Amino acid sequence: MAVNLVIPDRTAVHSVAGVEIGIASAGIRKAGKKDLTIFRLASGSTVAGVFTTNRFKAAPVQVCEAHLALTEGTTNIRALVINTGNANAGTGETGLNVANQTCETTAQLLGLTPQAVLPFSTGVILEPLPIEKIQSALPRAIADLSPDNWFDAAHSIMTTDTLPKIYSTQIKVGEQRITITGISKGAGMIRPNMATMLGYLATDAGIAAPIMNDLVKDLANHSFNRITVDGDTSTNDSFILMATGQSGLLIQSKQDPMFETLKQALTVAARDLAQKIVRDAEGATKFMTIAVEEAGNSAEALKVAYAIAHSPLVKTAFFASDPNLGRILAAIGYAGIDDLDVNQVKLWLGDVLVAQDGGRHPDYLEHDGQRIMKEPEILVRVALGRGLTNETVYTCDFSHEYVTINADYRS
Repeated sequence: MAVNLVIPDRTAVHSVAGVEIGIASAGIRKAGKKDLTIFRLASGSTVAGVFTTNRFKAAPVQVCEAHLALTEGTTNIRALVINTGNANAGTGETGLNVANQTCETTAQLLGLTPQAVLPFSTGVILEPLPIEKIQSALPRAIADLSPDNWFDAAHSIMTTDTLPKIYSTQIKVGEQRITITGISKGAGMIRPNMATMLGYLATDAGIAAPIMNDLVKDLANHSFNRITVDGDTSTNDSFILMATGQSGLLIQSKQDPMFETLKQALTVAARDLAQKIVRDAEGATKFMTIAVEEAGNSAEALKVAYAIAHSPLVKTAFFASDPNLGRILAAIGYAGIDDLDVNQVKLWLGDVLVAQDGGRHPDYLEHDGQRIMKEPEILVRVALGRGLTNETVYTCDFSHEYVTINADYRS
């Protein structure tokens, strides 16, 4: 049950010059499911990525990092291959061989080197990925390559998602009209730290290789690294930024006067794709924004935000629309700020001031809290009274359905 998740009409999804997408059914986990997706990028495109910090990095993540390191995110990456149904994680040397074979087969079919291909997998962990099914389906995916397959690709990369996640816009940057289109997937095992979370964002602007790596990290830190569903960091989280340069606009440095305009537009796109994951979280009925203000630094602001966002007691209370808001105060208190002065802390639920001076605000009435908690989108705002730093995290409630989905996922 997605929370206010808007899917653009197929006709509103703009193709990105220099990006072709092909889709096929490999039958990796379910017969007949479109579960194999390939991106082919124009020569001269720049590519950069951010990946999971989980120590059990999936085999495709390891290969992606190795191939990007070889090219330093420059113009040598020409294809992406994504399979669903199997994460190829916790599969040891065999899994690495499969990821490399995927790249080798794709490269042979497209006339590339294997190092020009990035592989991605999502699905069940600790199970071998059937390479023969991927190799069999790759020619069909390549035959399907088209610049107009973004909408279908958003569906083909889904696992437990109930709805596809797509963002597309066109903006004016200088004298050029720039297209930005992206897709993402994920619904559970979501706390990217850069579930399975995958995000692919492309633009026809040109972005010089030396600034791509910093840009993709900055985008992730304002989007995918500010969402959480259940606090679990997947083995496969990946966010890829692609810039084809086909529009004619080329940004060579961060000092370019058009860089900030493009960066802001890309940030909006990445944040939208990230928030859509939370809106479609497994069993979610509420979309919650946790805003922490007046922190001494970013680290302590995020400690408090994630303590609230990860608390099962807080999340289940929001599902029930139960204004048991002492649970939020408790989360703030155990977040790990040892010298926190609780008398300086203020807590709002929506527009309602709930607590200050170390306790419940004298004018707070429980029915006001319940009124806010019944809404599908809820703002929790905390002022720590320690400084000038603000951070925001996006999360959701925990429902009975979350347990059901994850209990039955492999059946």
